[in-house]
Amino acid sequence: MFKKFKITCDEATAICDKAQYGEASLFEKIQLNLHVLICKICKLYSKQNNILTRVYKRNAAECKAKKFSLSDEAKVALKQKIKEIS
Repeated sequence: MFKKFKITCDEATAICDKAQYGEASLFEKIQLNLHVLICKICKLYSKQNNILTRVYKRNAAECKAKKFSLSDEAKVALKQKIKEIS
């Protein structure tokens, strides 16, 4: 019965990634939690993955609010360079 719950480290990292996006099933989450109890490396991976996700989500909102574009002078210069190359 417990063989169903046993997963490899590769499977654990895949489930961890799926869980970050809300795509992991309940059974997969249970498998991951049991694996993380045993494997310190996967526990560290899971922790780091959570940190990266939180940092990304926090900074993504700020980046979306800012609009990055070339100045009008830079656009003209770029168009001229493209014409020269063509």
